[in-house]
This record gives sequence, structure tokens and C-alpha cells, in this order.
Amino acid sequence: MEAVDGLVLDDDQRAAAAALATVAGPSTRRRWAFPRGFGSHLRPRGARPLPRGVYLYGRPGRGKTMLMDEFYERVDSKRKACYHFHQFFARLHLAIAESGALPPALDILLGDTELICFDEFHVHDVGDAMLITRLLEALFARRIVLVATSNYPPEELLPNPLTHAKFEPAIALLRTHLAVVAVDGPQDYRARACRDDDRTGFASGRYVHGDRPGPDRPAQVPIAHRLLRARTAAADLLVVDFGEICAKPLSAADFLALTQTYRRWGVCAVPPLRRVPLDAVTRFVNLIDVLYDADLALTLYAEVPLPELVRDVAAAPDLERTASRLGRLSGARPPSAVEPAGSAASAVAEPS
Repeated sequence: MEAVDGLVLDDDQRAAAAALATVAGPSTRRRWAFPRGFGSHLRPRGARPLPRGVYLYGRPGRGKTMLMDEFYERVDSKRKACYHFHQFFARLHLAIAESGALPPALDILLGDTELICFDEFHVHDVGDAMLITRLLEALFARRIVLVATSNYPPEELLPNPLTHAKFEPAIALLRTHLAVVAVDGPQDYRARACRDDDRTGFASGRYVHGDRPGPDRPAQVPIAHRLLRARTAAADLLVVDFGEICAKPLSAADFLALTQTYRRWGVCAVPPLRRVPLDAVTRFVNLIDVLYDADLALTLYAEVPLPELVRDVAAAPDLERTASRLGRLSGARPPSAVEPAGSAASAVAEPS
């Protein structure tokens, strides 16, 4: 490992830092104040500039988001924006609904932005895929620099063979305009950094196996033109069953809306995920993403330990990332990896 401007980076992270420094470098003719260091001395001399951005991919916990966040903070420009991809996509759908079309919606969201960062870029729905293709075309046409992190290389986005061809134009855009860099070293830094004596936000929550929450305060919570039946919905606390929030047709945007009111969460009666339909697993993945990125405390009441919860789940996108994130909860033991199917894991505090 080597220290880069105070950060100790492994080989993959050094390559990513070099690519990010190239994007921010003077050869791009951008008037960004970008401090020396953070990979600037690693840029290949005489290399062709990478004017459109960087795509960092690899398994969870390898430092992709850390690198992007460091890059974002060091770019001295007010014309920049950073989103979790769920968050941006929810805003994009809302802007399209309000404006009636994609171009004016992008005008609303992007304004004069010259740098945009997307964390956890992913595509699993063919309808979203078509919109993402148009989004990428618009970003590159506006010469906006794009930096994205993902658990997948571009070719593994929208992996369903029945629909993958529809996303190939977007894959070509990513490969043409971005430096695609693997950040996939052997160390899971997220798991190593988690310490019981330094837990806040999401990591202050608990993974509870074989226990039940305290007394219920039943309530109905309006969301997405329906009523969500909650065990408790009081002040900033929401306690809800897995079957109520993950088996119903709720989207990541709906989960984001709920986080505006409820800052502490309990999800109860979570079964082994191999026993539930794939769409419910996908909603569970989306829910954990939303809570993790909002850094909200979660107590998860599961029927089985974490390794058993995620074992033998066929074709579940992003489940390895979910397992890694749940592994930050007190009482959880994160599996080192989620094995594919067929291959040889306290109560929520009541408001005072």
C-alpha cells in the first residue's frame, strides 16, 4: 500500500485515484481548484485526458465511495452535485411528472452543473434502463463530468439475458466516455472499520435473531396512495413487518419519502430470503440501501442469523452489498461473500 495525500491506498485504489486526478487535472481545461496529491503524481505522463469522468466498480467495502467522496470534496466548485443513484432517480421521476418530459426535468435537476457523482449506480429494471440511457446521453451532450461507483462492471448491468440488449447502447456510452476502473482488492474495509465502540447512524442499529420487538402501537401510514400497516409509527420511529414493506409494490422513492418522517426504523419477521419472491428481495435490498445512505438507525428482527438470511438466494441483484451493510449492525456476523444458489450467517427504543 502507498499513502496518497494522507490516505493509505491499495493498488486498485491508487489506480482509481490516478484516474480521478486525471479528470480533475489541468489537461481537461476545467477551472477546478484541485489540490496536489490524491493521485495527481500517479497520472500517466502523456496519457490522453479523460474529459468525461470515471466509473469505479468492485465488491462492497473496497473503498469506491470513499475515493469518490474524497474527489468530490477536493473539487473546488459550486457547480457540482452528489447523489445516491436511488435518490437521483426518485427526483428525476418526480421532475418528469411535474414538467411532462425528460429535457425540462433535467434542466430542473442539473441546472449549470459541471460535475455529478452517483453512488451505487445500478440497473435492474428494463424500464429504468431506457431512461438511464437517455440520461447518460444528456449528461455527455452537456459535457458534464460523471463519476460513478457500482458493484458491477458496465457489461454486468441489467444482467437479465432477455433484456440486456436494450441496455447495450448505455454500456457503450459508459465505455466510450468514462475511464472504467476496478476497485476490487481483497480487503473489505467496511467490515474491518466497524467497531462496537464507535457506532453511529445506521451502524448504531442491531441485528436481532429469534427475538421480538416490544409492545406494538398499531398505526396506518399513508404512502404511495395506500396505507402501510405499521406495528408502531410514533414520533420519528417506524416499526413494520417485512411482509408489509417488502411484499407490497413500494419503490425506493417511497422508502425515501418515509425517511423524511421516520429516522429510526425496525423491520420485523424477516424470513430467509430464499423463501420469498425475488421482487420482495429486491425491495429489501432497496430499503437497506436507502436506510444505509440516509445513515438511519435500523433494528432488524430476523428469523435466522445473517449468513442464513442471505444464503442460496438465486439471481438476487446487489445482495452481497446488502449483506455487507447489514454486517455493520450489532449482533450480525457478515458473510465474506454471498454464495450463488447451488454452490457449496434488543428491541427498538421507544420514543421518550
